[in-house]
Amino acid sequence: MADKKPDNVVWDEKEKKYNASILPYATNISGPVIEIEDVSAFKQRGVHKAQKTFTAKYEELKEEWNHLVDEVELNKLIYSAKYSFEPVIGETYYLYVGRDEKYFLSLIHPSEWKRELIASVRLNSEHKWVSVKKD
Repeated sequence: MADKKPDNVVWDEKEKKYNASILPYATNISGPVIEIEDVSAFKQRGVHKAQKTFTAKYEELKEEWNHLVDEVELNKLIYSAKYSFEPVIGETYYLYVGRDEKYFLSLIHPSEWKRELIASVRLNSEHKWVSVKKD
């Protein structure tokens, strides 16, 4: 019973010494009260900021997805169109609707004849068709 230390004194069993003076909190009854900080405002701000970040990223991804879908549709349309020449990378071509209601790719500029222009396109170095500003 002589080895028992008093309750209000901190005894480190591992080190076999008192460690009250090095602890970051009070160890006796007259020490300052330990109060837990209110972090609800921090949490609310964090949730709000995180939500804005996730929403912005979602919108970016949605826009990127829509752009990708448009690219796929354009490439599908042009690669299924009729043309009798091998397109050169970097040149501008014109997609029209023929009298037979089928799409065809042409070198002829829209100002040179009266056909319904669907898109002005260019073949890029990745062999993807990209839309170019209409003339």
